[in-house]
This record gives sequence, structure tokens and C-alpha cells, in this order.
Amino acid sequence: MRRALELASSASHTSPNPKVGAVLVRDGSVVGEAAHQGPPYPHAEMAALEGIDAAGTTLYINLEPCSHHAALDGRPRLPCCEAVAAAGVRRVVAAMQDPDPRVRGRGFGYLRSRGVEVEVGLLGAEAKELNAAFVHHRTTGRPLVTLKLALTLDGRIAAPDGTARWITGPETRRKVHKRRAVADAVMVGAGTVESDDPQLTARDVGAERQPLRVVVDSSGRTDPKAKVFSGAGEVLVATTDASSHEVHVAWKEVGAEVIVLDGSERGVDLGELVTALGERLVLDLYCEGGAGLATSLLADDLVDRLELHYAPKLAGKGGPDIGDLGVRSMSGAHLWRIRETARSGDDLLVTLARRREG
Repeated sequence: MRRALELASSASHTSPNPKVGAVLVRDGSVVGEAAHQGPPYPHAEMAALEGIDAAGTTLYINLEPCSHHAALDGRPRLPCCEAVAAAGVRRVVAAMQDPDPRVRGRGFGYLRSRGVEVEVGLLGAEAKELNAAFVHHRTTGRPLVTLKLALTLDGRIAAPDGTARWITGPETRRKVHKRRAVADAVMVGAGTVESDDPQLTARDVGAERQPLRVVVDSSGRTDPKAKVFSGAGEVLVATTDASSHEVHVAWKEVGAEVIVLDGSERGVDLGELVTALGERLVLDLYCEGGAGLATSLLADDLVDRLELHYAPKLAGKGGPDIGDLGVRSMSGAHLWRIRETARSGDDLLVTLARRREG
């Protein structure tokens, strides 16, 4: 199973499909293995079965074999559970059930109905973490939202003059580019575009693809000449009817897609936006601020994970920071669980997961 997880992890980007690795074993020896490489490539178990005699083997796989019909290169594809049973696999050891409503135990049920022995749960926690965004999307309909903040030691996300370049060092910034390369979408607010003029692409990390770049701009202040509209990859601007038709046209003329959503007291209705991105099969949403967007996401309790990049710097009072979250006492503070801490050059990286009741 560890080898299956290793294979699954080897694929850089499989979204909107999960990362899956499959290992076929007979008499203690591996006779076939493969990883899913994302659409339109075959699922891991199908690739592992290709060209071998799988009769009597045990299949180790980190996710339940699918039970739904789909197309590959325009041709109907046999559900993986049916292919596995037809190949004569004797036993399937899976790390976890597929949370996709089209599967969700049906693959296991089919295998058992065909006399295949099924075991579920080996390294299940590791498998769930590997496909955290997929699991979250398939169970909530929304992407897993990660908010990244670069901070000084005293919690400032910019200097008093509003500048944020550069809080962290080059090694940490390179990690951010790697993170962009695997995200489905990267999101910033209009204030960040205005102050930093970021391109938001994954650069100098060998990225095979670029994430969707999402700009949240309720009033239409983003200049169509901003760098975010240049470079490879698609751009989406989320706005409200408070922005003019003329600016919508200008954004579209530089290649962006524009969606008009309801407004809230803080600007674009971010809950509606996150839901809309989920409907577009954005599973992994990486938010890079700034202060206004970060505050709104946190206040609306839309952040699932925090990625804090602390630099060994002090900025003092006066710089932008996180605004009002509606917390009036410590008992009402948002709770987070530390997942990992790591050093990155001179910086400290802390990742946390939101702790919600239940």
C-alpha cells in the first residue's frame, strides 16, 4: 500500500480526478503497477492491468475502484471494478472508499458480488490526506480553500506604506510557485493586484500547467493592463453589478472570463464564488490575499486550511493586518489545528487545518 501511495503521489496534477496508485502482487512479487496521470489517461488499476495475466493476484490501491461508465478518447470505458473482476484479481486491498456519489461503495459491492475478497482501511488516513481536496469537493461540492499569508513576526502582512515585497525570502517564494503549480486555482483580491501587480503564474519550477487565476473585484478597480491578465493560463474575474459594463468588456478583451455574483457588505459574496468554483470542478483553491480578501474569507468561515509564512522581521504598528472577524471574546475565537511546521531558509512555515464542531 505504501508503494501504491508513492505511485499516486508521483503524478503532479490529476484534478478533477483523484491521485491513485495501483500495485498487483502475486506470491509476494509485484507483477504490475501504475499511477493515474490525470484526464484523459487511464485510471491506475486499468493501466496496471494492461498487458499482464492478473489471475489470482492481489490488487493494492489507495482508492476504491470506480463503478461508473465514462469515456476515454471518445470511447466507452469499462468501470474499473468490472475490469478488475474480469481480469481474475482474487483480492483487493483498498485504503479508502471513494466519496464520489457515483461510486461510494458500489465498486466494492460489485467486486464482492463477483467473488473478489475486499479489505478496506489499510493506511486510510494517509490516503485521505493525499486526496484531501478531492474528498472535500466530493463531500461538500466546494473546493478545499487554503489561505496563504506571508507575515512578519508581529503579524503584519504589509509595511505601513502598504508594501509587501518581499516579506519572506527566496526559498519560501519558490515554495509558493510550486504550490501554485499543483493548485487548480489561485485567488487574490483587487487590492493585491493594485499594490503588487502579481502575475500569479507558477514560474521557474518546471510547471506543466498553470492554475486558473481568480481576481475578486467587486467594484471594477482592476486595470486591464495588470500583469495578472498576461502569461499562460486562464483568468477569471469575479465581480458584482457595482462594476460597470465598460470594465467588464475591457477585462474580456484581454482574455478574462467575467462572472457577476451577488454582493455582500464586504464586496463579492465569497460563499457564492467558492460554490461556483466547485461547480467548475476546482478542487484545490489557493488564496494569496491580501488583507481584505483574507478577512472576508475568514469572517465567512470559508477557509479550510491556513498556510502561514513567518519571516524574521518586525514591522510595528500601522501596517495592514487581518480585520474584524466578528469575534468578541476568546471563547468565540476560530480554532485551528497545527498540521505541520517547517523551516524554509530563514522563514518558518506553519500549516493548520480548521477545527469545526463535529
